[in-house]
Amino acid sequence: MDKSELIQMVAASMGALGVAAGAFGAHALRSRLEASGRVGTWDTAVRYHLIHALALMLVAFSIQLPGSIVNMTTLASVSFTVGIVLFSGSLYGLALGGPRWLGPVTPLGGVALIAGWLFLGLC
Repeated sequence: MDKSELIQMVAASMGALGVAAGAFGAHALRSRLEASGRVGTWDTAVRYHLIHALALMLVAFSIQLPGSIVNMTTLASVSFTVGIVLFSGSLYGLALGGPRWLGPVTPLGGVALIAGWLFLGLC
């Protein structure tokens, strides 16, 4: 399996998990999220999760372009993956009433997502 195929698999898995999280929040968790006033937090997590799963797929396809810089695509894919886990993951946790220390994790994920876009631009 080459790097592009691996990133495609990670991107597809992230996309599937994002859709599942959205459906879970809209159905199984809806009343709990509404009661805690955290529907918006969950929706933000899902939105960023899905957008960046697509961005990760874009990285996988950009590797195949002539002249792509492999180191930058690697950095972009790692940044997007870490960003999804930290940003969306911390928001999912906070929406479900997780510990307060998750709050400072969210901006770290945001920085990773921003870095992913910058690395993708350099690809």
